[in-house]
Amino acid sequence: MHTIDAQDSGTVTERVRAVAEKLATRAADVDRGLLEPHHGYRLVREAGLLTLLVPRQYGGEGLSFLDYTKVLETLATGDGATALGFNMHNVAIGSLCETAGTRLPEAAERFRAWTFDQIVRHGRMFASATSETGSGAKLRGVQATYRASDDGFVLNGTKSFVSLAGVADHYVVAARAESASEADEVSHFVVAKDDHGVTFSGVWDGAALRGTQTATMSMDDVAVPRDRLFLGVEGMSLFKLVREPHWMVSGYMGAYLGIAESVLRFMVDFLKGNERRRASAVVQSEVGELAARLQAARALVYSAARLVDERKGSLEANTAVHAAKYCIGELAPRLALGAVRICGAGSLRTASPLDRLLREASFCSVMPAKPDECLEYIGKATLGFNMFNTRNFAW
Repeated sequence: MHTIDAQDSGTVTERVRAVAEKLATRAADVDRGLLEPHHGYRLVREAGLLTLLVPRQYGGEGLSFLDYTKVLETLATGDGATALGFNMHNVAIGSLCETAGTRLPEAAERFRAWTFDQIVRHGRMFASATSETGSGAKLRGVQATYRASDDGFVLNGTKSFVSLAGVADHYVVAARAESASEADEVSHFVVAKDDHGVTFSGVWDGAALRGTQTATMSMDDVAVPRDRLFLGVEGMSLFKLVREPHWMVSGYMGAYLGIAESVLRFMVDFLKGNERRRASAVVQSEVGELAARLQAARALVYSAARLVDERKGSLEANTAVHAAKYCIGELAPRLALGAVRICGAGSLRTASPLDRLLREASFCSVMPAKPDECLEYIGKATLGFNMFNTRNFAW
């Protein structure tokens, strides 16, 4: 993946900013259920953002992980829900995009070429379908199963909290072999939304993030051809996650950085209309502290993303993304609550953006990896545990 240079940064940056500005005008209506989330993703498609991570030799932008993180940050200043939904497209294809320049076995080469062709030439959107009730996004807890058939595989099971439900064209589904004695042998498959046996139900009506279009996905004897096995290899999903967990963990960093930035912007704009409060030394100190904490979190997030680009899969990079996810997850709700305290009850009117941002910020702590999981990983890594051993962490 490459870093945006001076010549092409304007094109990508301008497109992303333009989408963020349009999303900002719709975010409140989507949050209140007055506008369908599909409109935001149509903007993402029309702006050509689905190809941002696709390698250049396949017709994409080939962005680095750091630049992608900044893209999410910008989108989230317009609408955090759409940024988080868009992230799931990239979570689904991110590890594949990182194989650019790597020679792969024949089956994997075909899978890679097909996937990128779907995105670049046909404008298809992908999504990740891993989470299940009771185990969340942990691969060891996967109950969805697959079995071999004459010409491919047959999948059964139910996925919960599938973002882009019915919006995306393809879903990268995690499932374990029916014959496996343990859930270690987890594989990923690409399932199309219109495959026979695929249904979506119960669109999630949560306290926030309606724009992610999250629902339950059920698979009843869904047949997929052999060439839809991710990279053409069975049983490698857990192995891959343990070594390179940044897509599962830190894809959320940029979006929540953008949500936190939106809170700070709201606070500054709100105080401009109240000179008495703005002139208060106490308020100035509190705003200064929150702004400093946001700067520190941004520096940590950018540093972790840069390490992924430079030393992907290293213990240093893996620990850094857990640290960054923990810090931004702790900061976002704290910043939102600080804004409420500083701006007062008037800032929490139903029509106020802060009402939505406060609810959105609280969800960072339930997205993988959760705060306690981040701290466990960091603690074990610091104490010298072998974090590449699948038994040393609840993946």
